[in-house]
Amino acid sequence: MAETLFTLDRRNFRDCQHMFRGKRDQEYYSGDFWVEESANVDVRSERKAVGAMSIIRQRSASNLFFRRSQQHIRDDATDLSILWFVRRGALSFSNQCGSKLARPGDVMVTRSMSPFLIECRTDGDQMHEGLHVTVPTHLLRSHIAQDLGAGLVMTGGRPELAMAERMLGEVFADDGRLGEPSARLLVDTAIALVANAMQGLGDLQPSRQSIAERRLEEVLRFIEVHLSDPQLSTAMVARGCGISPRYLSFLLRLRETSFSELVWEQRLAKAREWLGKSDPRSISISEIAYGVGFKSPAHFSRMFKRVFGSNPREFRGERCGSEAFLELSSGSALLQ
Repeated sequence: MAETLFTLDRRNFRDCQHMFRGKRDQEYYSGDFWVEESANVDVRSERKAVGAMSIIRQRSASNLFFRRSQQHIRDDATDLSILWFVRRGALSFSNQCGSKLARPGDVMVTRSMSPFLIECRTDGDQMHEGLHVTVPTHLLRSHIAQDLGAGLVMTGGRPELAMAERMLGEVFADDGRLGEPSARLLVDTAIALVANAMQGLGDLQPSRQSIAERRLEEVLRFIEVHLSDPQLSTAMVARGCGISPRYLSFLLRLRETSFSELVWEQRLAKAREWLGKSDPRSISISEIAYGVGFKSPAHFSRMFKRVFGSNPREFRGERCGSEAFLELSSGSALLQ
């Protein structure tokens, strides 16, 4: 079931900056959040977590403002994309390139890695309502190949958008009968529908994207595609992307990382995910090590323990033990 992320009224709306991310600052990303003072301050934000994503329904009788600056990005580099489905009122987006407005039925997509100001405006009945989904950008890329432009707006009337909102609304309203795998499938499908609606839109590529930024995208994509190749090297990436190794190092410095750090980080992350989801009877640790590009299981084990604090066998054993405990607990509960 959905949980309350925060509620604001005349008594506490001046403290909204410390409340909008939830009790443990787990939602959204850093920024300046404030509520326009009015006679009837009534803001409610409710959240339904689905894997790494969240569906959030927000209702307000006052105008709301959120600003994300370069300083916020430097302090908190969380790369989230948000799909905003406007139900009532309007959503105004502005940055150095201009401003855009989304009305009821429209969908706006924003990214946390570009500065912006958003205003949630109430309608003639003093009400704003929106349903939005926070998605780690690396997950969104599995549906959308291009990087999104700042404040992309898709106008209502597209059947995919209406279907996507309806599916997300059903997942949000679910009282617990819908299992987590099914909820994830529905959310993934809704995002895929939004991606389909984006096809052919001219705003997908950022209007002020530099040559270096485009080159960096090509580099990151090449690395992800060839991550399982143990021969992956700076020379291989540079050759595949048509640049020099020196320029490759420069591009990766823009991301504040080195080639080796980026590759090992991604390989270990994918191996950890694979270990967590696979059955030990169907695939061995050695196969996983080779599958993500390590040249030897011993090297994989050493690096895995250095980063995650336990070796792959211990990590897999802890996961299997937890699942067995949950199954046993469920069985005991049924017998009572």
